[in-house]
Amino acid sequence: MTLDTPFTCVLDVKASLGECALWSVDDQALWWVDINAPSLNRFDPRTASNTSIALPDAIGCFAFRPRDGGFVLAMRSGVWFADRHGRPTRRIVEPPFEPAHHRFNDGRCDRQGRFYAGTMNELRDAPSGALFRLDPDLSFTRVIDSMTISNGLAWSPDGRTMYHADTPTRTVNAFDYDTSTGTPAHSRVFARFSAEGDRPDGCTVDSEGCYWSAFYRGGKVVRIAPDGRLLAEYPVPAMCPTMCALGGPDLRTLFVTSARQQRSDEELAQLPQSGGIFAMRVDVPGVREPSFAG
Repeated sequence: MTLDTPFTCVLDVKASLGECALWSVDDQALWWVDINAPSLNRFDPRTASNTSIALPDAIGCFAFRPRDGGFVLAMRSGVWFADRHGRPTRRIVEPPFEPAHHRFNDGRCDRQGRFYAGTMNELRDAPSGALFRLDPDLSFTRVIDSMTISNGLAWSPDGRTMYHADTPTRTVNAFDYDTSTGTPAHSRVFARFSAEGDRPDGCTVDSEGCYWSAFYRGGKVVRIAPDGRLLAEYPVPAMCPTMCALGGPDLRTLFVTSARQQRSDEELAQLPQSGGIFAMRVDVPGVREPSFAG
């Protein structure tokens, strides 16, 4: 298959389910996870090298924790603090679900340093997923419930609008966000899609407030204006891109993780770099990724 795409594969890692790509301004590296082959990874674009840190169970998302140079990890076994080497050191929240068929999925920090982590129902038989908030004092709160796959979490540059998607609904919602309390309110449809492959997965927001979304099973990334207009779409050399992150020294490189899980041999023969990390240059820079404040 010949695909006309602006993306280049910068790491042909063949991840089962690459996800949660976050750019670290401090060490100029892209951190990401493989959910199925549980690991936290550090990709250095300058050397094209990747360091993989094995984890004991599935990890959905994480955040940087500068207080000790480590991380917050949302894993199937709960929410953990990890040291600067990515090794879990202390469980701070028991899993708020039945681990046999639920796990954490997409998540990140808001601009005030609260860590949000969503969950998903792997059986897809009930809307039993939810979005949770971990505050710096380590209190843990259910914020939104009644969903299947929590995804697409991001905030506007000023932090006053929160975006969130339940992937199977093909809809991204926007909320008014109270930055003083970490409370979303007044849910409304931000963008709704209808094609089979229009499944909004992980995302990022650039400095103009535009929302970049990876379409799982759609083979593309889209850029959406703050008023919900579709501005552009870009094909990715993988049917299942999973998350976007703006990084590089000037925050003008769009990185996209992807997945190989459950893809046919025929598809993988046509798109052999599925599971890789892709990158393209963009005109509008991103915003520094917030860290956990606790």
